[in-house]
Amino acid sequence: MSRARPPPLVTGISPKEGPAWTKVTIRGENLGTGPTDLIGLSICGHNCMLTAEWMSASKIVCRVGPAKDDKGEIIVTTKSGGLGTSTVSFKLLRPERIGILEQSAVWVDEVNYDMRTNRNKGISPFSLRPSNPLGVEMDKSKVPLKDLEQIFPGMSGDFTSENFSASWYLIENHAGSSFEQLKVAANNLKKQASKKNEGSMAYVKGGLSTFFEAQDALAAIHQRLESDGTEKVEGSMTQRLENILNRASDTADTLFQEVLGRKDKADSTRNALNVLQRFKFLFNLPLNIERNIQKGDYDVVINDYEKAKSLFGNTEVAVFKKVYAEVETRIEALRNLLLEKLLQTPSTLHDQKRYIRYLSDLHAPGDPAWQCIYAQHNWILQLMQNCRDEFISGKRVGVGALDLEGDTRLAALGRLGHSASLKRGGSLRSARPSTWRSETPQQVQFVEKLSDVVIGQLPNFWKLWISYVNGSLFSETGEKSGHVEKSKKNARQRQNDFKKMIEELTNRLVKLIRGALLPTTLPQGELNVYGGWEDKTELTGAWFTQIIHTVRGCHEALSTLEIPNDLLQVIQDLLLELRVHCVMVTLLHTAEDVKRLAEKEDWVVDNEGITSLPSKFEHCMIQMLQSLKEPLEIKPGEINVLQLEQVQDKATELSVSIMKVFINCLEQLSTKADEDFYVSHNISVDLSSPDRYSSIQEGFIPTSEQRLLIILSNCQYLERRTFLNLADHFEKHGLTGTEKINRVSVDAVRGLDSKLFEAYIERRADPIAGSLEPGMYAGYFDWRDCQAPTGVRNYLKEALVNIIAVHAEVFTVSKDLVPRVLSRIVESVADEMCRLMQCVSSFSKNGALQARLELCALRDAMAAYLNADSNASFKQALDSLPQLQSGADKKLLEELLNKFKSSMQLQLTCFQPSNVQPVKR
Repeated sequence: MSRARPPPLVTGISPKEGPAWTKVTIRGENLGTGPTDLIGLSICGHNCMLTAEWMSASKIVCRVGPAKDDKGEIIVTTKSGGLGTSTVSFKLLRPERIGILEQSAVWVDEVNYDMRTNRNKGISPFSLRPSNPLGVEMDKSKVPLKDLEQIFPGMSGDFTSENFSASWYLIENHAGSSFEQLKVAANNLKKQASKKNEGSMAYVKGGLSTFFEAQDALAAIHQRLESDGTEKVEGSMTQRLENILNRASDTADTLFQEVLGRKDKADSTRNALNVLQRFKFLFNLPLNIERNIQKGDYDVVINDYEKAKSLFGNTEVAVFKKVYAEVETRIEALRNLLLEKLLQTPSTLHDQKRYIRYLSDLHAPGDPAWQCIYAQHNWILQLMQNCRDEFISGKRVGVGALDLEGDTRLAALGRLGHSASLKRGGSLRSARPSTWRSETPQQVQFVEKLSDVVIGQLPNFWKLWISYVNGSLFSETGEKSGHVEKSKKNARQRQNDFKKMIEELTNRLVKLIRGALLPTTLPQGELNVYGGWEDKTELTGAWFTQIIHTVRGCHEALSTLEIPNDLLQVIQDLLLELRVHCVMVTLLHTAEDVKRLAEKEDWVVDNEGITSLPSKFEHCMIQMLQSLKEPLEIKPGEINVLQLEQVQDKATELSVSIMKVFINCLEQLSTKADEDFYVSHNISVDLSSPDRYSSIQEGFIPTSEQRLLIILSNCQYLERRTFLNLADHFEKHGLTGTEKINRVSVDAVRGLDSKLFEAYIERRADPIAGSLEPGMYAGYFDWRDCQAPTGVRNYLKEALVNIIAVHAEVFTVSKDLVPRVLSRIVESVADEMCRLMQCVSSFSKNGALQARLELCALRDAMAAYLNADSNASFKQALDSLPQLQSGADKKLLEELLNKFKSSMQLQLTCFQPSNVQPVKR
């Protein structure tokens, strides 16, 4: 099983050698994720966990214990990485033990000496009690204390108690220890006992020689004094010794009296000069302070003040007190001046740090750094609110009081050099034309200006706090001092207050933007403060895209400052709502744009019979999808808006509605009355195609039937190409519900196609079929009494000519529609001919031959467009006729058919199969 982190590695220790209890700093890699992750630390084989202080994953501070080995490795053990290794070692120095009163060339740590003033007082046994007498790792038992008291009545687990029970102690502290560990513990107890005895004996043995020497010296002195006598008589040893010492003292005084005199005189002269210099400095100090303040040399003022304070701060001389009081008055005025400058806005971070250091050096009351942070916070809030008020009141016409595009703006952009939104141009906003401000909606200008305010001011505000936290406000080098430690302490106490400030700033930013763009998301009570944009221009999806780009840039700028993500979450939430709103607004506006496409129909068809309308529709949809690219883009920390179920359903619903709107446009164009129909462009066709023939002349306005054909052709193109292309684009841009959109769109366009096709067939087929019966019986024609047939009668030729006219009309618009339309017309004509033939009660021989001639002529002429229904109708009609009995009749029928085909060869050429394309459905 692999660990979550690599094992610890110690790469350095400082210092590298020293005696026991030396404080060392250990550096390395993977030294733990926190204090609780550090479970083992040994130096030269000695466990140093009791003194270990985990600082970071690369630093640990501890004290070296009295290890057995003189030199050894530093081994760190963590929960996450296990047992570590070391590339360095520590050398343990073992200095000889030196008594308290003996001279030594090095410092001796007195921690091991008994420093009690009253040595007769005994030491409490609790102070000598070892924390772990067995010397092995303790494993606390989970056995309740009540159960132990019942098992061992009257006993105790405290080894200092008279009723100490070893079993109780082992159950309580070493319940999980193995037998091998208990054996090691027993050996440890034996060693401790032997060391205690050996230490006492060794101390006594080592001091025997000194004791005997002192005893011999005292005995010799005692004997000599007894021999000389104890009285102070002339010539005694003590008297002679006293005389010698007195003479030595007198000689020393004589030798050094002159030297000491000169020294005393020099000291007096030096002291007098120093006093004079002090007087001159003090009396000139008030005037010097005033001059240096005017020059701005605050460092000189502070240095002089510190010097005067050290010299005359506690003086009792009246004149000195008076002058020093005037100095304090000037310094107090300077404190007020510096505090006023510190709280002035706007101000650079460099000046703020400088004034804070001056006030700190002058021992200003309170916490100037926090006062500055508080003032900056209120100023930024006011800037943001003023920005909104200016736009609402209409005073915002150009560059105003809130244009903060100076050094702070450039610095903010410099920090964004690596962000994706600024790589394209180094700014949150691309270059604008000169008319940009007059063309851009007020809400867009407001969001960009508000973003500029935040990006321009919040970085310095955050850096000021960081300097306050790490103490660099008072020391550029990071040296520890009273000011630094005090600053760090204050920062820890005010951490929550600053977090609330950042939250207030980000919430204010979000609420101001919501008030301008998403007022319905604000509570009613906040609309008066952040709303007021009702009379402004309604924004399109393109403007919302630009706003999203701006807000994203603002979020990225704040993220580079390492502001915690939880404080910026409100901006992420705002971005999510803006992206969703942008998608919905774009889809709604696209529906409006598609609805107006009907006005742009010019009825100009290409070689495929398609006008520009489907292409314009497809182009409009692709533009819409491209405009959604940025709102749908997923930046770090963002979610895919299309993964939200409500957004998916709404986007799919709106996309389907756009498709239906376009199909409704087509239907409206097909049903528009001729008197309401007006086009600025005539229908035109590509005459360069050899397959085209058009009788449409200049100035021709399309008839309702021609409009039906053009829209039918467009419907086929939509189903065949446009919808498939759009489905690919939907999937490419990540929109969900593509299958549903395509299915509903195809069903709708097929429904329209069927409706328009039936309308066209009704307009063209019914007149042709309706003219058959009158033409057939013109001139009181009777099937039972007619002359021998001489050819196809005119009514049938007229019907064919009408079908040819329909063919020309359809062919002019779309060659692909010809088979579909003519098949239905032929089907209608065949059905009508079948009905007419079946209605005849009887045929004469000539009548039957005439009827068969006309049916065969019609069938053969339209053979290319016969379908199953029309074939069945012709068969039924022929079956209802009497059969030809003689070969002469059959021959006559064939001759007449050939004659018909020959006479109408030119007209029937359009029905040749070579000129017909299959139906593309």
